[in-house]
Amino acid sequence: MATIVQCLSSCAALNSKFKALSLNGTSPTSSLSTRRRGVCSSSLSFSQSVSQCVAFSSGNMWVVKKKPARQSIVCEAAPTKKADSAAKRARQAEKRRVYNKSKKSEARTRMKKVLEALDGLKKKADAVPDEIVTVEKLIGEAYSAIDKAVKVRALHKNTGARRKSRLARRKKAVEIHHGWYVPAPVTAPAAEAVTMAA
Repeated sequence: MATIVQCLSSCAALNSKFKALSLNGTSPTSSLSTRRRGVCSSSLSFSQSVSQCVAFSSGNMWVVKKKPARQSIVCEAAPTKKADSAAKRARQAEKRRVYNKSKKSEARTRMKKVLEALDGLKKKADAVPDEIVTVEKLIGEAYSAIDKAVKVRALHKNTGARRKSRLARRKKAVEIHHGWYVPAPVTAPAAEAVTMAA
């Protein structure tokens, strides 16, 4: 404290002798400059704003000014917040993702129910042809769910067609397994192809 008072009195005495004082160099401890937000300028004019005057052995001076009463506003060059249009797009994408997920999930659930019913019917030894009617109802519900998913573009149209075809083939395989459906003989189209080639 005594050194600061002595330095201030010597600085006040220098004010009358020098109009401007040239400073060269900076503070030996850079942490002091960043901590106290010191300002070192090329010319020094003594005024009431000087709060501390420290002399170093090398003869250089470091002047720390008082902090301003107002807080300064810092503007960042790169904003961290998304632009309004990007935020809106993100909200829309999330809304669509949830909607599409529900449509696809419904189609998968209906397909799973049909496939489980068909597997149970195939394993049943004493199944009757009337039992396929309940499976056909489930197949109709699955087709409807798949078509709705395709309509809102949650599924591609080819994917929807492939899934419906898979269900139809499984149903036909169960019918063939129990003897409720007899496929047409394959030899007839081959005979037609031979006659057309001749």
